[in-house]
Amino acid sequence: MTLKILEEKNNPLFNRKEITAALESETTPSRNYILDLLSKEFSVPMENIKIKLVKGKFGTRNFTVEANIYNSIEEKNIVE
Repeated sequence: MTLKILEEKNNPLFNRKEITAALESETTPSRNYILDLLSKEFSVPMENIKIKLVKGKFGTRNFTVEANIYNSIEEKNIVE
């Protein structure tokens, strides 16, 4: 499975990064696996990440992932 970051925006209003990524996988990836990949990619704990969307097209191995990455779990709990 390969993860490629397509777009990364800083949102200072909510104090978070908004990520759009492409993921190539043989099977539908679990949310825990995606959390682990994003956690390693951005060096943040898994608890600070909120996955908004995992979308795949029928018959392909490509998935689109949208997620928000917060600086702390407290900020995540306030906003989400």
